[in-house]
Amino acid sequence: MMSVKKIAVLVGSLRKDSLNRKFAQELVAMAPATLQCEFVDIGGLALYNQDLDDEGQAPAAWTAFREQLARVDGVLIVSPEYNRSMPASIKNAIDVGSRPWGKSIWDKKTAGVVTVSPGGVGGFGANHHIRQSLVALNVATMPAPEAYIGNGAKLLGEDGKVNNDQTREVLGKFIAAFAAWVEKNAA
Repeated sequence: MMSVKKIAVLVGSLRKDSLNRKFAQELVAMAPATLQCEFVDIGGLALYNQDLDDEGQAPAAWTAFREQLARVDGVLIVSPEYNRSMPASIKNAIDVGSRPWGKSIWDKKTAGVVTVSPGGVGGFGANHHIRQSLVALNVATMPAPEAYIGNGAKLLGEDGKVNNDQTREVLGKFIAAFAAWVEKNAA
């Protein structure tokens, strides 16, 4: 019997009407009961500056983020691609969580990465840059199925929901594989 795993959902686009947020919401809606998903806001995290940790002056948002992510079994990152890489919001969240040295909240977590783009490439560069950072922090990052969703705006209806069976099937297979990955690899 699979146990319920807590999953933090991080969305790389900070826009309230973000394409990536809509896809993240669709993934969470399709998640099996074994995943308890919670959206974690990363927009309020100040840029990482080690001096603040060294001086014992970590911003409250960093502390809250670190505590929240310390309590989860895995992370689902849904992100756009900015300039062939990940958005600063995702990189900053990764950095804030990895510090102070020796106290990374990422160690031995599990992760899945989905990138969504209005263009045809589907965020391929961002997906791999996110994975590269996670692997460097000892995060068991799901290798497959990969999820690069191109032309994302065309795959959603006016209600923000997936408007076609093929995309629903791709997302369903991804979230089912992610649930199995988390069950197998969560510390």
